Amino acid sequence: MSETDMKLVVVGAAGRMGQTLIRIVHGMAGVRLHAAVGRPGSPLIGRDAGELAGLGPIDVAITDKPLEAFVEADGVLDFTTPATTVEFAGLAAQARIVHVIGTTGCSADDEAKIRAAARHARVIKSGNMSLGVNLLGVLVQQAARALKAADWDIEILEMHHKHKVDAPSGTALLLGEAAAKARGIALADHSVRVRDGHTGARPEGAIGFATLRGGSVVGEHSVILAGEGEQVTLSHSATDRSIFARGAVTAALWGRNQKPGFYSMLDVLGLN
Repeated sequence: MSETDMKLVVVGAAGRMGQTLIRIVHGMAGVRLHAAVGRPGSPLIGRDAGELAGLGPIDVAITDKPLEAFVEADGVLDFTTPATTVEFAGLAAQARIVHVIGTTGCSADDEAKIRAAARHARVIKSGNMSLGVNLLGVLVQQAARALKAADWDIEILEMHHKHKVDAPSGTALLLGEAAAKARGIALADHSVRVRDGHTGARPEGAIGFATLRGGSVVGEHSVILAGEGEQVTLSHSATDRSIFARGAVTAALWGRNQKPGFYSMLDVLGLN
């Protein structure tokens, strides 16, 4: 451990993603776990974060006082819930640290509050933190630009584990936004989330979403561009959620040297 290591806080420390983040931070060079934050009133407050994550004792107790943790840290890794993320965004802005956000399901109002916090914090937010998915987004944008809407329809299929609470997934929306940007349209005005009953013909330029849930699937995403007599499918399969944790830590290290502002993983990876 070095004095120059980036001191990171993991919030939502008791959850599956929180425990994954603790393990990844513990094992990656250039960072160290400064604090682990759990929800107020949790019976896990005071427990050793390493023991909870299967590492054994690491002398970092889970706390329910995030601001105390943030003010002495360099960054926070946040895969929680929209309301909690908005709260943490305000605290990260007060502490003027890096706030890496992998939380999905945020409303337009949530997004506005997070962007406001980015006036003081260095916020890096993405619907997916993996290198492969962000590269997929770039490829989808290129394909959607090359294959015109009048001749090629776009459908996005995603599947996740049965415990996921938002749909479509943040990654599916990230891919939809990439396609919409390429075609110069607003995704909100052209997305089709539900088809049931007598729907009529498919509107030209629509971007459709299909959502599957079941088992322990970490994440499967496919973007289908369907033309007359042919189709192109671009896809990504996640088999281990540690890819998101590693991406989040990479984002935090990148953000340490940036000015306050709102960034995405495309900025981190130099793909923007």
